[in-house]
Amino acid sequence: MRRFGARRPDDRRRPAGARKPALRTLARGLRARLVVAFLLVAALSALATAALTFREARTAILQRTQDTAVNALRGQVNSQAPDLSYPPGTAGLAKFAANLNRAGEAAQHWVVHVRYGDGPMVPSLRPGEDAAIGTGVRKKVQAGIAAVQRVETEGRPWLVIGLPVTFSNNTKPSGVEVFARVPLREDEANVQALVDAAQSGALPAVALAVVPALIAAGGVLRPVRELRRGAQRITEGALDTRLKVTGRDELAELSRTFNGMAAALEENVAELRRMEANARRFAADVSHELRTPLAAMTAVVDVLDEDAATLDPDTAHAVRLISEETGKLARMVEDLMEISRFDAGAAALHLDEVDVAETVRKTLQARNWQDEVEADLPDGVRARLDTRRIDVVVANLVGNALRHGGAPVHVAVRADRTAERLLIEVADQGPGIDPEVLPHVFDRFYKADAARVRSEGSGLGLAITLENVRLHHGTIRAANRPGGGAVFTVDLPLRTGGDEE
Repeated sequence: MRRFGARRPDDRRRPAGARKPALRTLARGLRARLVVAFLLVAALSALATAALTFREARTAILQRTQDTAVNALRGQVNSQAPDLSYPPGTAGLAKFAANLNRAGEAAQHWVVHVRYGDGPMVPSLRPGEDAAIGTGVRKKVQAGIAAVQRVETEGRPWLVIGLPVTFSNNTKPSGVEVFARVPLREDEANVQALVDAAQSGALPAVALAVVPALIAAGGVLRPVRELRRGAQRITEGALDTRLKVTGRDELAELSRTFNGMAAALEENVAELRRMEANARRFAADVSHELRTPLAAMTAVVDVLDEDAATLDPDTAHAVRLISEETGKLARMVEDLMEISRFDAGAAALHLDEVDVAETVRKTLQARNWQDEVEADLPDGVRARLDTRRIDVVVANLVGNALRHGGAPVHVAVRADRTAERLLIEVADQGPGIDPEVLPHVFDRFYKADAARVRSEGSGLGLAITLENVRLHHGTIRAANRPGGGAVFTVDLPLRTGGDEE
């Protein structure tokens, strides 16, 4: 079982070249998103303010120009209209229009045209100017109503003013109509100046918003960073990690929740460690206490087993059964002792430079498996191994394959010089391992109807095999072959770093 916070054997630092660029990571971070959101809000606020200001200012400027021009034109018309004779002739209308144009030349820059009834405009309109005085303005003036309209002619803005001239003694229309076109170039220039000023002011405002955005993002992200560091420290095994809680907002509440979780986790892990230590101590103590009576029982059973041939059949069968079960119990006690040493961290490697093929061959010969095993053991493959532990690994895998897969069992040794890896493969001819059981074959005492590796023995053989392989900084995996049968592959380094004595 992996200890809490311990580094896995295959944990490796990612090379610097494989890390994401800092700028890309920063761009995807929460800080960048908060700053961008803050700037977007600031930009939208500035744009909305500028748009509203522009609309109100433009309306005010044009309205002021319109009121000024209308009042000025009405005043000039009222002052000069009494000099007209009725019905006015073309010469009188021309003089009236000239006087009005001269009166507004300095201030308003208007262009005045007058007419009487349905007569022509005086002075005459040039081509294209007739459309400048819209029919809507003309109709209102004919009805005796003053009218104002903004138009655009040849790309230039104009204010068109239409005034009916009434007799001084009553409000009856005299039939004289005055039309003035006031250029709005200066007003448009003023409006454009407002737009430029708004743009010039908005850009610095958005730029200045970066500072409060960074400050606000830092204030929001500071508790988040503390949470990340705290979670990382807990992952590394520092279960006493606690966060400093300030304020009463949601982030402060999250920090309090984190502290409560860390306290509960520390308490639970401490309890689990205590229970695990008690379980290991219990297994070790029981195994140790059983060794002495088992040694005596084994000696007695061995004596009885030698004399079993002289006993009657029932007694001989009982003696042989007792001898077999006593042997199984002795092996189980030895396995428990071995697994207890692994749990206590007391297992040590005694490495030597050995010929791998010769080491595997001795394992097979010591158990008389030469006739049941097809061995592919190339010479010249050397590695630094603990021969006793490799003997246990090979013996457990081959014995398991013979019991549950049947002969012949294929054992192969291969060396990958490029990767500096040693592979030991044990394959059988059996039905294979149920896919649901496959992930649990190395679990201790795992029981399942389809678990072919657990039908006999102590239930610790493959678990001990796994621990011995890990002790060599290697890995072991179980799989089913496409053609049938199970295959176990041990992957070890050819050069185990350091002599662990």
